[in-house]
Amino acid sequence: MKYALIVAGGKGSRMGSDLPKQFLPIGGKPVLMRTLEAFYRYDAEMRLIVVLPRSQQAYWSELCGKHCFALPHRVADGGESRFHSVRNGLALIRTSGLVGVHDGVRPFVSSEVIARCYEEAAGKRAVIPVIDVVETVRQIEGGRSRTVPRDEYKLVQTPQVFDVDLLKEAYSQPYTSAFTDDASVVEALGVPVHLTAGNRENIKITTPFDLKVAAALLDSCSI
Repeated sequence: MKYALIVAGGKGSRMGSDLPKQFLPIGGKPVLMRTLEAFYRYDAEMRLIVVLPRSQQAYWSELCGKHCFALPHRVADGGESRFHSVRNGLALIRTSGLVGVHDGVRPFVSSEVIARCYEEAAGKRAVIPVIDVVETVRQIEGGRSRTVPRDEYKLVQTPQVFDVDLLKEAYSQPYTSAFTDDASVVEALGVPVHLTAGNRENIKITTPFDLKVAAALLDSCSI
């Protein structure tokens, strides 16, 4: 069985909007709906779970009605941190299989990247998509900075895909601030995380500039 946990707990503070960023429209449709559609295009049989703060769930239901959005999905309560939100979503999964954890504000992940992550995770148990760093990178230390080899770094995207039982075991650990994503939680068990190629269009929409980029991507992708 394949599952996708779509984590959408943003408040829109960096967006400068009262409306949470996952509900902002691109091309007339909320970002979160377009994200769910990306996974549905890959596999219509995939079990989708949206993780939302309880205070936002009624509004999400209203949006679904307004946009006649009928893709089947379940809703889990968001927690005090992303870690706790993912753990709450995992609690709705009762069978073994594969689960991908994806940011609700990444609607432009390609079907090819989703497929590759799930296919590789079937054997490797822990796979995350990454892209190359194309800018020069400098490290700041002790008030000074120095250039570091950018080939030694990757930018991490989602979906991060894992064996369900492995991810549940990882999320049974006590929370620490070192857990910045799902891969870091799994690595704390001593389990290696494997990298696969992401797609550069798979941006995380968090600022007004990102919304402008998203509008341009929408025009070019025709989704």
